[in-house]
Amino acid sequence: MKMPLSMMRYMRNLPAELFPLVETVADLATDLRWSWSHAGDAVWKAMDPQLWEQSENPFVVLQNLSRERLEELNRNAQFKQHLDRLTEIRNSYCDRCSWFSEVHADAKLKGVAYFSMEFGLGKALPLYAGGLGVLAGDYLKAASDLALPVTAIGLLYQEGYFRQVLDATGWQQEIYPYNDSSSLPLRPVLARNGAWLQIPVELPGRIARLHVWEAQVGQVSLYLLDSNDLLNSALDRGITSKLYGGGEEMRLVQEIVLGIGGWRLIEALGLEIDICHLNEGHAAFVTLERARCFMEQQQIDFWDALWATRPGNVFTTHTPVAAGFDTFSRDLLAKYGLVYAKNLGVEPEELVRLGRSNGRDGNEPFNMAYLAARTCGKMNGVSRLHGEVSQGIFQDMYPRWPKCQVPVSYVTNGVHVPSWDSPWADEIWTHSCGKDRWLGTEEKLATAINALNDETLWAFRGQERADLVHQIRQRLRLQLGQRGMAANIIERADQVLDPNVLTLGFARRFTAYKRPNLLLYDLERFIHLLTHPEQPVQIIVAGKAHPADNEGKHFIQEWTQFATRPEIRKHVVFLEDYDISLAQEMVQGVDVWINTPRRPWEASGTSGMKVLANGGLNLSELDGWWAEAYTPEVGWALGDGREHSEPEWDAEEAEQLYSILENEVVPMFYDRDTGGIPRAWVARMRASMSLLAPQFSTNRMVREYIEQLYLPSAAAFQHRTATAGEAARSLRRWDEQLRRLWHEVHWGNLVVFEEKNGWTFRVQIYLGEVSPDFIQVQVYADPVEMNVPVCEIMKRHASIPGTVNGYLYISSVSTARPYTDFTPRIVAYHPDAFIPAENNLILWWSGTPELP
Repeated sequence: MKMPLSMMRYMRNLPAELFPLVETVADLATDLRWSWSHAGDAVWKAMDPQLWEQSENPFVVLQNLSRERLEELNRNAQFKQHLDRLTEIRNSYCDRCSWFSEVHADAKLKGVAYFSMEFGLGKALPLYAGGLGVLAGDYLKAASDLALPVTAIGLLYQEGYFRQVLDATGWQQEIYPYNDSSSLPLRPVLARNGAWLQIPVELPGRIARLHVWEAQVGQVSLYLLDSNDLLNSALDRGITSKLYGGGEEMRLVQEIVLGIGGWRLIEALGLEIDICHLNEGHAAFVTLERARCFMEQQQIDFWDALWATRPGNVFTTHTPVAAGFDTFSRDLLAKYGLVYAKNLGVEPEELVRLGRSNGRDGNEPFNMAYLAARTCGKMNGVSRLHGEVSQGIFQDMYPRWPKCQVPVSYVTNGVHVPSWDSPWADEIWTHSCGKDRWLGTEEKLATAINALNDETLWAFRGQERADLVHQIRQRLRLQLGQRGMAANIIERADQVLDPNVLTLGFARRFTAYKRPNLLLYDLERFIHLLTHPEQPVQIIVAGKAHPADNEGKHFIQEWTQFATRPEIRKHVVFLEDYDISLAQEMVQGVDVWINTPRRPWEASGTSGMKVLANGGLNLSELDGWWAEAYTPEVGWALGDGREHSEPEWDAEEAEQLYSILENEVVPMFYDRDTGGIPRAWVARMRASMSLLAPQFSTNRMVREYIEQLYLPSAAAFQHRTATAGEAARSLRRWDEQLRRLWHEVHWGNLVVFEEKNGWTFRVQIYLGEVSPDFIQVQVYADPVEMNVPVCEIMKRHASIPGTVNGYLYISSVSTARPYTDFTPRIVAYHPDAFIPAENNLILWWSGTPELP
């Protein structure tokens, strides 16, 4: 068994008879499955109740046990039985027949490497800033539950994202505690010779050495690269010092380390990987390094290698606006790209063009998202609406192509339900749907939840709300105490909130586009809502602003000062230092989760998904995931489903928000029958839990990645890399020849015949030296009312006499639409190519058709 370094040192001072106990506990404590499977909570609490309550980290509890306490535990037969039972449960989890092995037993998918700049797995491993990292953590947990062949790659930061402290005026202060690797549930990764594995990455004038750590996430390994090596310079030791820290150059170096160092780690471990999944564009350099390694292995050039490996790369973009992508200046790319371009055998400028929408524009900065788009076979957004928005963002890369055919699909995000459901919700779901409900498909879950009676659902909601109020009071006491408040003020924390009052939740990053202060637009109206004598309301608010976002900090200050007003002090709580632990408490207990982003800036959003399994309801802008989830029976919608840039629209939506709360949400919550149950409210709870909780889980999300993206991509990758990349070399020759001769392609006459059920299009095409097998002629019409576009392939009918590669193409279209809606076009075609992702050539008919 691989043992954490800190535990090796710890055990040196222990007698040998304690080794088996310590090794067993350390093995269980360093498997982060305990963060979502609570079977071991009683064991960790038995070791030291106070330490467990303070840390919620069994690895820290173990490290802080005295020798005397270990000896007591070693003599405690009941404790050791619990430990043995916990080991059996873990082994059973790992050995069971999984969804992937059952459904895709014949799949040839060897492995998936998942790259992310941050991972949010829990309080014990603070390597995340927000939603991107939490999504990555939930993905890994679901991959473990479904036993997918996933390996994850990230960075080990000496300082994670900042911790938030509010001063006496409510102004945010940033604190950066040190991540002591000896207290983190990590194991060093050793080379075959027993030394600590090191991954070299060339930087200008030197080589940075990266240590490797492993975090066990159930059945998935997360490998973390660490530059804090004494053999590195002070500058290079700081590469992994802080998540999203430093300036532009440090950010570039971090992304070089993640991408290039990450693939070199995969090579060093000897992992068989078909799919590289990039969670955002930060890791896009991995696609270049993957191609470079294939190039060296097969003795081919870089461009052939890129054609071979590209189908095995999948890029998930989370960014709703182009300005959110990481970009780097030409000079900075020149500094770091010269050596690497030489390794690839290409000119530096050729490399830079991969990261530009217009490769010929020397002034355009290098864009990591464009690099990912050009070097990945598949690209997806994270909700249906975000997929459409992303098509607009990337449209410049596909000139003259319709927006709806820009090659960006979508897989809507989900949440790992076992990480976010309350003990009460877990009991309800287990009783109704069984212990294995989140280990496979979810088709039967809706029926089971619909069978629950109103009394059961309303009772568990009350228990969750009471737990939340208790937890929030504890947090508030601690928060006030840390500020040095007087004892009488701290005691007031026990008087805030009421476990029987409608409880709203609002927690997220505080920045302008999320409009975190929309509820404060009309203070008097909001105060009246909160303090209504018969139907009061209370709200719990939390969130951080980026350290450089003073506007976001002002939003926080406005909330914190509002919460101190005497008339609403018992109804409003702002809690500092929003993190996974606080988020778990909030989503488990609030009645309504509020989200107010400015559409379409919320790519997906997952916080509102986390209340679903807990019986909470959503009142949200029709943006991100809620735009596809909302129906009147499951919650409430803000906005009109359209984009608005004018500032006065905020006033319109503030009015909507107040009106929905006053006229719908609050009355429905307090409209009780003679038994004290709000029947209409419970009906919405049941609909939300049964319809939305399964649909917006990582079970569904990960299965879609497997079936829609990974499996077809892996098949294409294996085809192109077979026989030293022969198919890829053929594709490259096709692409180069087509681009060289494309100017010879032109149109002849177009004749349109009216038919009984539509139209027949007959068009002449002159291809010059281009083979007719290299192109496809289509009749295209834009989509109508959200339907898919019409794209009919025209058949080559006959040669045109007296021409070289001149042909007549014909197609009949059954439609009620006018012929003017349809336009013939010529596009590149190859049965193995991804069009237009790998070749965006397109030629539209632009003349006047004949109507006989």
